[in-house]
Amino acid sequence: MLITIYLIAITTEAMSGALAAGRRRMDLFGVALIAFVTALGGGTVRDILLGHFPVSWTQHPEYIYLTVGAGLSTMLFARFIHHLRELFLILDAAGLVAFTLIGCNTALEMGYSQPIVVMAGLITGIFGGVLRDILCGQVPLVLKHELYASVSLLVALLYLALEHYQVPEDITLLAVFSTGLAIRLAAVRWHWTLPVFDYTREHW
Repeated sequence: MLITIYLIAITTEAMSGALAAGRRRMDLFGVALIAFVTALGGGTVRDILLGHFPVSWTQHPEYIYLTVGAGLSTMLFARFIHHLRELFLILDAAGLVAFTLIGCNTALEMGYSQPIVVMAGLITGIFGGVLRDILCGQVPLVLKHELYASVSLLVALLYLALEHYQVPEDITLLAVFSTGLAIRLAAVRWHWTLPVFDYTREHW
């Protein structure tokens, strides 16, 4: 199940990266690069930090074709994508949860401690979007809008908790995935956010 969701997720993220590149009026290479980085950047950073070599996508060149192709094809029907906004939100939320679970699982299989497992899940979940926004010259959206990185963190913690109590794997994945998806969609629907640190005073 996670692999299918993962493929859908990297396709969706590649398309979101292409749209971000389009807003910055980038050329074809820029669109392809941002699409690729958005889709696979989180897993790449995770693998490098954990010493998980070879990096995952280097063993699956089809991921390159999929993400770059999705990014470039987005240019052809970008004007119609706003009609699919709700579908994109659902796929993006599913992708966030799937990326986080895959990151946690990778770290667990390598024998890392729980704090590292949580960080691996968080990095996999959000870092593609962070890299996209940095390359596009803006503050990462995952750090200032509806609950996003926080959802990734909650997913990782819940996954570890159920693993600790030896809940069967299928039940764990279903429970964590449905919970994470519900929280993320609720955050979008009702604009849930964390408290904001506003340091704008000119005088003390």
